[in-house]
Amino acid sequence: MYDYIIVGGGSAGCVLAARLSEMPEAKVLLLEAGPRDTDPYIHMPVGFAKMTAGPLTWGYETAPMRHANNRVAVYPQARVLGGGSSINAEIYTRGCPEDYDSWAKDYGCKGWSAKEMQPYLVKSEGNTRLGGRDHGVDGPLTVSDIVPNVVSQAYVQGCMDIGMPFNPDFNSGRQEGAGFYQTTTRRGKRCSAVTAYLKPAQKRPNLTTRTGVMVKRILITAGRATGVEIIDGGQLKELRAEREVIITAGAIGSPKLLMLSGIGPAAHLKEKGISVSHALPGVGQNFHDHFSTDVTWVLNGPHSYDKYKKTHWMIAAGVQYYLFGTGPVASNIVEAGAFWWGNKAEEKTPDLQFHFLAGAGVEKGVGDVPGGNGATCNSYFTRPRSRGSVTLRSANPADAPVVDPNSFAEPYDLERHIEAIKITQEVGRSRSMSKFVAAEHFPGPACKTRQDYVEMARASARSSYHPVGTCKMGAARDEMAVVDTACRVRGLDGLRVCDSSIMPRVVSSNTNAPTIAMAEKAADLIRGNH
Repeated sequence: MYDYIIVGGGSAGCVLAARLSEMPEAKVLLLEAGPRDTDPYIHMPVGFAKMTAGPLTWGYETAPMRHANNRVAVYPQARVLGGGSSINAEIYTRGCPEDYDSWAKDYGCKGWSAKEMQPYLVKSEGNTRLGGRDHGVDGPLTVSDIVPNVVSQAYVQGCMDIGMPFNPDFNSGRQEGAGFYQTTTRRGKRCSAVTAYLKPAQKRPNLTTRTGVMVKRILITAGRATGVEIIDGGQLKELRAEREVIITAGAIGSPKLLMLSGIGPAAHLKEKGISVSHALPGVGQNFHDHFSTDVTWVLNGPHSYDKYKKTHWMIAAGVQYYLFGTGPVASNIVEAGAFWWGNKAEEKTPDLQFHFLAGAGVEKGVGDVPGGNGATCNSYFTRPRSRGSVTLRSANPADAPVVDPNSFAEPYDLERHIEAIKITQEVGRSRSMSKFVAAEHFPGPACKTRQDYVEMARASARSSYHPVGTCKMGAARDEMAVVDTACRVRGLDGLRVCDSSIMPRVVSSNTNAPTIAMAEKAADLIRGNH
């Protein structure tokens, strides 16, 4: 018997396990379907490029995307202790204050405004350069600078050439401008939620972490979650929770588990042969993500990290990292970026985000360039209006869910997306970038008319790995809200969801830092209730 069972060992799950186990009288169990974070690529910042596919992901694909040529695309989601924080590109951005204020004002999420979230963003952060009111310096999650590649520096200067200001701190409350991303790295290694939160807590006798455990369903008795049923070594077993079951399986995994447990849209559950234990129409709905397109360039020499694909350079980089913890292996490759407007007339804060990679062919699905020396910039509209869904393929927990992003369903999203691509191309033609760029490889000079851009976007856009919204938080009057403002599943006792799935709308940035801060807040809510 445990007091708290946490299902999902990702960013939020690690935070909650660490914080709840601070109560010595509380027995806490953390369950993760994937393995422990022992793969050496996890801990090398550059290693994220090896992990957008493979054994540490669920191997998901999207449903045919109706507004993107009916393509079926790879949809990477982590399946390892630490979740996304163990395989992401380590970029530390929080979004703008207006994002959180919108949660509170527009979605009825009282207590989740920017002013109320700021203490948790600061509490979680251990920044090695920035301090003051906006930053934490002694939090568990180390946030640091990396030494940028010369082409990354040229990209930032190129943004300035076309009129963007330099921004030394994207997390100061003002995102606009170009600059270098801070990363969740510590002394040349990834600082995941495992490193930051879970490992320091594992010495506590009241915390148990189990990996390789698939949770089949949540046990519900008389309107209360009482535990979970797991598949352990091929055997079904029940684990009991005296106080609460907390779901932290992510924007795909959390709604899937709720629906497998009979919690969700009644008609859909009945269609899949699942008994309805608690009808909640919003489970799996409101799914959205940042949808990006990559612009790639051929460079006029071995200026980017692509040169380290050659064996002798790779060996040299490995030796440098082994001896000093520095060099290319200590880089996340995505060193620079920008936030800017595609539609300043309608948007108060920047509605576009850019990620510059000092290399080409880094992520799965993005090819190399002729000659082998390239660079990449992906971009997206930060506040997409299109909404999709996560639904069950069957009642079998081993079957992948149906992931339908429904991206570009709203024409507004596609227009902003095209504007981002055009701005990226303009930066590539700037005085500073021209020193290194031999030619634009993709989309290239053949892309001229608006229809060219529309067809190119529909044919190439992909996930930026920021899925949210499928168990959205909201006010009692919102019948599609799955959890209340204390992360409690509506209409059930003893059951909460706390991960990116509860965001009513995605933040205008990467999602890992906000997810960690949300879990910090949820831990306080749970301990306060206790």
